[in-house]
Amino acid sequence: MPAGPVDFEAISREFRFGGDFVDARPIPAGHINDTYLVRVRAPSRTAEFVLQRINTIVFRDPDRLMENIVRITEHVAAKVAAAPASDGRREILRLIPTREGRSFLRDSEGRVWRAYNSVGRTRTVDVVEGIEQARKAAWAFGRFQEMLADLPEPRLHETIPHFHDTPHRFAAFLSVVETDSQSRAAHATEEIEFAVAREEMAGLLTTALTEGRIPERVTHNDTKINNVLFDTSTGEPVCVIDLDITMAGAAAYDFGDLVRTSTSRGAEDERDLRKVRFQLDLFEAVAAGFLDAARQFLTPAEVDSLVVVGKLITFETGLRFLTDFLEGDVYFKTARPTHNLDRARTQFELVRQLEDREEQLARVVERYRREPTR
Repeated sequence: MPAGPVDFEAISREFRFGGDFVDARPIPAGHINDTYLVRVRAPSRTAEFVLQRINTIVFRDPDRLMENIVRITEHVAAKVAAAPASDGRREILRLIPTREGRSFLRDSEGRVWRAYNSVGRTRTVDVVEGIEQARKAAWAFGRFQEMLADLPEPRLHETIPHFHDTPHRFAAFLSVVETDSQSRAAHATEEIEFAVAREEMAGLLTTALTEGRIPERVTHNDTKINNVLFDTSTGEPVCVIDLDITMAGAAAYDFGDLVRTSTSRGAEDERDLRKVRFQLDLFEAVAAGFLDAARQFLTPAEVDSLVVVGKLITFETGLRFLTDFLEGDVYFKTARPTHNLDRARTQFELVRQLEDREEQLARVVERYRREPTR
């Protein structure tokens, strides 16, 4: 991304914040974009907004990215407004336009900025804190899919090509291993062997989509629990955030990432693999919450796919971390030399445990296929 100091006051003047700039502080969240909380002083109050610098190395076409975001937020806002007892100020992200009425700003350094409302009285969590919280997060993502199930044509733009194309990810991984441009393969021999042994897993969902056995949906594609804002008083899910890779895909993708991130209390980059422990009760909570919100529009084949998608998406994510480590950490932000390798190891450990529990997972999915819990 372009270098150079950021004049946050000047950037803020370009958005319709309705007040004078006070300050900006970084929000340390996310692997990709840089996020800041901006305060402005209006005549009667101080207001807060979220300002993001879009990573244009990852998102190379900001126009198409922001066209998606506008369509998604406007469609969900209309659904929320029509729902009884809804709070449209908190239940959906709202883009703040620039002074010229655009959805984003390109500054003199070539950096790309956008702004959202700040959803007050909410918090995020990085690691699931309890069974009920896991259920609520899964319900929020299932509801997000349900609200976008009737998004009109055209198809959303593909903001990151081949994002959940696991066979494509696997081919890229093999190429990086063969090249070994950073001479790192020797440090990851066990992880490389683990991945190679599971090549057949890669096509589980892409083949079903291609053959039409499951339909294409609009999916969030990054359903980590920290992409749900929870009310600080009630603990209820308020709003789903981080919409950059919301695009066409399989409904099961979102469930799979929920399994990956919410069924073990170990951190995504946990170095002590003894702390990475799959919990069946958390899986039950995720299945119950997601299906409570989504069962009415999912086909039987889509529900069936929920049994295996957890291990698939966890494997795919581990593959991405491992590939980035081998390439020299060019995609994900890192805080230490082996950060991406540590991340890959936690994912692969969870894959092992999901493989061992597949019969139990099938019984849970079958139970909640028709059994409302909310």
